[in-house]
Amino acid sequence: MRHSSLRVAAVFVWLAATGCSKEPAPPAGPPPDAKRVDVSTAGRVSGRVVLEGPVPQNPPIKIEADPFCQNAQKDGMTSESFVVKDGALDNAFVYVKDGLGSYVFDVPTAPVTLAQQGCRYGPHVVGVRVNQPIEITTADATIHNVHALAKVNSGFNFGQQIPGEKQRKTFVKPEVMVEFKCDVHSWMRAYAGVLPHPYFAVSGNGGMFELKDVPPGTYTIEAWHEKLGTQTQTVTLGEKDSKEITFTFKAPTS
Repeated sequence: MRHSSLRVAAVFVWLAATGCSKEPAPPAGPPPDAKRVDVSTAGRVSGRVVLEGPVPQNPPIKIEADPFCQNAQKDGMTSESFVVKDGALDNAFVYVKDGLGSYVFDVPTAPVTLAQQGCRYGPHVVGVRVNQPIEITTADATIHNVHALAKVNSGFNFGQQIPGEKQRKTFVKPEVMVEFKCDVHSWMRAYAGVLPHPYFAVSGNGGMFELKDVPPGTYTIEAWHEKLGTQTQTVTLGEKDSKEITFTFKAPTS
C-alpha cells in the first residue's frame, strides 16, 4: 500500500512539472485559392479492412496492482491490439492522405470524446479535426493521467482522479497518429488521427469503413493499424462516383 501511495505521489509531482503547455496558435485563414466541396457532385469511398493469416492472441493484462481496476474488470482484461472477426480487422484508421488540394472545410465545434472507464480508454482509435476540441473524461474513482505523445503538435500531460472530471484540448496541426497513454496504468492506450478534413473513418462492424461526400479527384487513401503499420491505395472518383476498396494486412509471423 505504501509503495502504491508513493507511486501516486510521484506521478502528481511529475504532472505538476510537465503538465503546462503553450496555448494553441489561432487558426490560420483559408488560402487565396480555397474552394468548397459541391456535395451534389461528390462521391464516396467505402470498403473493408481484412487480416490475412492466423489471428494473434491479445495478451492478458495484469491489473492486480489497482483494486479499482480489478473490481471494474472482474473477468480480467486483454489488450485491444487485434479486434478481428471472420477475418475482418477493426480499429484501423482509414483516411484521405493526399489529393484534396485547396479544398477547405469548416471545423466542427462539437467535441470528440475520449473517455476513461473501467481503466480503459474509449474509443481505442478515434479521429478528430485540426482545431476541433477533444474532450477527455473519466468515470473511474482511481488516478489516471492523460499523456498525449504528439510529435508534430504540442503534447500534454495531466491527471484525473474524480469521476466526472473532464478537460478539453485541441491539436493545431495534422498528425497521424497521436498516441495517448496513462503512466499509472501502463496498458491504457488510445490513438487519435488529427486531420484538416472530414474524410476519415475507423474500421468497425466487421472491418467496414466509409468516406462520404468526397469530391471528384484522384486520392491516396491510407489505412493505419497500431501493430501492422500502414497501407495505401490510389482511388479516382468521378462525379457522384462510388468506389469500393479492400486493405489486406498480413498477420505478424511472431
